[in-house]
Amino acid sequence: MAIGLDVPAPPEPADPEDYDYETCPFHGELSVRGQVLEGEVVSTDMDRTVVVQREYDVPVEKYDRLMKRRSRIPAHVPGVLEGIEEGETVKIAECRPLSKTKSHVVVERVSADAVAAPDGGRVQGGDA
Repeated sequence: MAIGLDVPAPPEPADPEDYDYETCPFHGELSVRGQVLEGEVVSTDMDRTVVVQREYDVPVEKYDRLMKRRSRIPAHVPGVLEGIEEGETVKIAECRPLSKTKSHVVVERVSADAVAAPDGGRVQGGDA
């Protein structure tokens, strides 16, 4: 079933009787509409929810410069896309409100190679 976005459909759920079809845009009843955003996963502490952070630039007319802003958006993770780690880049789409704070759902993993190194990306050794 197509969701109206140019994203690959994940495989069918392994256990169809226990699967939550009500909150799945691919194999269930959840319709997506509105914004489609891309950002980095910064938190996976909640159950079936990730927090996606987007950085964007806002023009400041007075100084003729750009100011960096960021927004953190909680998004639902459907069962067929479970296993998303912090640091991955994902694509989220707007949907109906799923809870008090969640109105977006993850529809695609864009890249998994953006996962940060465990030492914070520092180079070992050398007197640089």
